[in-house]
Amino acid sequence: TESEQVIPEEMAGTARHDREMVMNAKKQLQQCSDPIEKLRLQCLSRGSAGIKGLGRVFRIMDDDNNRTLDFKEFVKGLNDYGVLMEKADVESCFKSFDKDSSGTIDFDEFLITLRPPMSNARKEIIQQAFRKLDKTGDGVITIEDLRGVYNAQHHPKYQNGEWTEE
Repeated sequence: TESEQVIPEEMAGTARHDREMVMNAKKQLQQCSDPIEKLRLQCLSRGSAGIKGLGRVFRIMDDDNNRTLDFKEFVKGLNDYGVLMEKADVESCFKSFDKDSSGTIDFDEFLITLRPPMSNARKEIIQQAFRKLDKTGDGVITIEDLRGVYNAQHHPKYQNGEWTEE
């Protein structure tokens, strides 16, 4: 079966990860009932790796290029993308995406709702990085905090004169 196939070691790590993500999404989709999760899994099952892929889906759905989706664009986009959902699920999805009840979904509402939750391991790595940058320990990363950690002189734009150290 597909899930028992051996993935060659010489395959790039990202390609292997993408393939595993696709297989997992397809497997989870069979048991899923939540409309948002169904849409997320259908995106991931096509290899839409990460935020870049989800953003591409939004831009494809945004027919008038105003960086928002109205209900008509949303429905058309789902159909164009080959997402099969009951009308009630589509309406429920749209309402879930439309956080401010404006009747449209903006790019941020789309990504925040559709993006899978971060794993605890990833959250911990982010916390560690934040603590390292927050030299004063006040919960805010300031320019002063960064001066102690980051040397702008090594950045290519500093080196070519586009940026100053400030």
